[in-house]
Amino acid sequence: MKVDIRETNGIFVALLSGRLDSNQSTFFADEIQSLFNHSGEQIVIDCEGLEYICSLGLRILLRLNKDCAAHGGHLQLRNLNNDIQGIFELTGFVKLFDIVH
Repeated sequence: MKVDIRETNGIFVALLSGRLDSNQSTFFADEIQSLFNHSGEQIVIDCEGLEYICSLGLRILLRLNKDCAAHGGHLQLRNLNNDIQGIFELTGFVKLFDIVH
């Protein structure tokens, strides 16, 4: 798994690639920890290169989403492939996140 975080014009973008499985969830949580410091701002998680997400990965994103909402920020998920989109639909997370294709 790879996480590349960039800030452009006040928007924080995390580009994800690879598999976010249970073995990578701690690494993922550590990598995006800095985004919690900016939870009052606009955060975009770009999933174009994400191949798989486990339940722990979903939980980390849910925690970040709740933190953003609590601090007046906004989290947006972009470019979910069909498999990842299906997981979000199956879990009902499509109702909890701002998802842009």
